Amino acid sequence: MPEIGVYEAMSTLRAVRRLRPDPIPDDVLRRVLEAATWAPTGGNRQPWRIIAVKDPAKKERLGVLYRDVWEAFSKPYAAGFAKLPDDVREKQERMIRAGDYLAQNFEQTPVICIFCFNPEGMAITDAQLARPSVVGGGSVYPSVENLLLACRAESLGCTLTTLLCVREPAVKELLNIPDDWGTAAAIPIGYPIHRGHGPISRRPVEELEQFRIELHSDSLLAGLTSLATADSTGDDPLWQPPSPPTFGFASSGRSKAASRAWRLPAGLA
Repeated sequence: MPEIGVYEAMSTLRAVRRLRPDPIPDDVLRRVLEAATWAPTGGNRQPWRIIAVKDPAKKERLGVLYRDVWEAFSKPYAAGFAKLPDDVREKQERMIRAGDYLAQNFEQTPVICIFCFNPEGMAITDAQLARPSVVGGGSVYPSVENLLLACRAESLGCTLTTLLCVREPAVKELLNIPDDWGTAAAIPIGYPIHRGHGPISRRPVEELEQFRIELHSDSLLAGLTSLATADSTGDDPLWQPPSPPTFGFASSGRSKAASRAWRLPAGLA
């Protein structure tokens, strides 16, 4: 398979929700998981783990949980489409249909990657600010993006979902995740049913770099207001661990070795 460049991978990484149930070869899956380990984390502590869920019974239970949250989320979201211009409404409806397909077939996905994190291994520098904390995610989501880009390079479909975080207690019980760990994302991956990845739609850089070049200008406020109120033009506005991390393939209870793999390093690597 010919390799693609990083710019091509980034600019063609679509949210692919229609996936075939065909198994993913072990060597391909390992390359994708290993790519996640190369992402930067605060202090190189890698306070995250991936559970690659392949067991049919566990995937079935995850599917039930996912559908429950998706239905509660998508119905009120779709109810507002009537007020949108025709072209925008059609695009939003296509994405809802793709989301419906994923929800209805979630357990048919060959692998569901659950990203977990331990806040004790993070330097959450914004924890005391009067706004939602986001800094901790900087030691998790780069690894998620690496995995997504590796899926793109391997011609695997994938999409970043976080809806299962709403059902975190049930997910942790199902996958035997320790109490002091949380869940950050669930990535269903598989070979696409249709064309899969391709050109994406994003705002131009001129709209987004004003945070840098207009930091001291009066137009910054206007730019912030514009970003907060403009209709999304992206392709996916709906969802808008010591070295190396150990990959848990969920099939049965965790062994003692797997349990030890959850522990964080005592110091920096």
